[in-house]
Amino acid sequence: MTILKNSANERAQLHKSVLHKLRCQGLTLPLAIISTFLLLGCNEDDGSLAVIMPTLPPTTEPIQSLAYTYGVRPFYLVNDMDESPLKDELLACKGQLPSKTDFSLAHRGAPLQFPEHTYDGYVASAQMGAGILECDVAFTNDGELVCRHAQNDLHTTTNIVATPLANQCSVPPIIDANGILTNAADIECRTSDISVTDFKSLTGKMDAVNTQATSISAYMDATAPWRTDLYSQNGEVLTLKEHIALASSLGMKHTPELKEPVVTMPFNGYSLDNYRQQLIDTYKSAGVPASDVYPQSFNLEDIDYWINNEPNYATNAIYLIDDSNETAAGKMFDKNDPTTWKHSLAEIKARGVNIIAPASWLLVTSDSNGKLLPSTYALQAKANGLDIVTWSLERSGPLKNGGGWYYSGLGDAINNDGDIMNVIDMLAQDVGVKGIFSDWPATISYYANCKGLK
Repeated sequence: MTILKNSANERAQLHKSVLHKLRCQGLTLPLAIISTFLLLGCNEDDGSLAVIMPTLPPTTEPIQSLAYTYGVRPFYLVNDMDESPLKDELLACKGQLPSKTDFSLAHRGAPLQFPEHTYDGYVASAQMGAGILECDVAFTNDGELVCRHAQNDLHTTTNIVATPLANQCSVPPIIDANGILTNAADIECRTSDISVTDFKSLTGKMDAVNTQATSISAYMDATAPWRTDLYSQNGEVLTLKEHIALASSLGMKHTPELKEPVVTMPFNGYSLDNYRQQLIDTYKSAGVPASDVYPQSFNLEDIDYWINNEPNYATNAIYLIDDSNETAAGKMFDKNDPTTWKHSLAEIKARGVNIIAPASWLLVTSDSNGKLLPSTYALQAKANGLDIVTWSLERSGPLKNGGGWYYSGLGDAINNDGDIMNVIDMLAQDVGVKGIFSDWPATISYYANCKGLK
């Protein structure tokens, strides 16, 4: 083991300076995250470690020193692949040092095992090499922006139903005279039901509820068996401002998604345009350059607003696409039939959109004999000069039964967990995506590092 030691005084000065900078940003981080040692990597042959002490970075560099790691999952997936040249190539990279890559986009943090949009999940995604971090943006009743996947998901992603704030929910839990929960299927708690102070009092949990439950505890205890509650003990939720400060301190770029309001707009005088502008203004106020921000939306009108009002930030704006928002009237979306698409890819490009993010299954098809191919949708996107990112890998359970919605139409090519690496390779090499959102960024980072994708 090679260790370069700093003095105790130098370490103390590092910790003091880091915490001072973070407090100035309004964000306090535990010392446990500011590692005493920076793990660079492991030698697969003899098991030796190369470790150095972090030194205080310049003010223009990320504040936190990270120990990048793949963990065991990418190796499990590669080992599970059927024999192929790609498997051989990926196995040959097993001794590589993990590093950050913008090809790896953290989808809500690392929600395969950490509660989504929480501090611990965000830090984990950075440690796995993700270069870009997502915050799905919703608003509170006092006009603050916070990170939640939907405006109306607090009942599934936080502990709100077990707190007095449950009484403020749009549809609060109802407990009868016998102490029985009677409306588990109907509970709905929104960020717009509470203030930002209320929001910060909540604890994030794994996204799941039992809609048949007859008690609050049973309602909340519904994590899928292929996920885990092992890392759900802290669950710190973040405002957008806190998220920006954290992502910047981790050296990550930013991809906020403007979530569709479920309340009637304007909401207490707060309009859709106010909402759209506030998202961009929050990044401006934080001093984040437009080149480091990739604002997203499933609503094409949101992208239009940014193109017309914030052209610098609109350059990297991402139009999110699936069958829910891009199916022609009276049709069923078919990724290989342009007559079923709401807009042609040429129309989307002409509108001023530079980047699209279709669901991964829209970009890949198969020949019915197990061979993966780019879909017509992918080919037309490339032909029209659109950059492509895609979502979301590692969001399904075990793939032995085909992988579900995220692998729609690929059943003949998907029959084990290792097949995810074949999908990644098709997306990267044949479709030509610029990045992949994942619920477990280490998988994408391993592939990207092996292939030299920055």
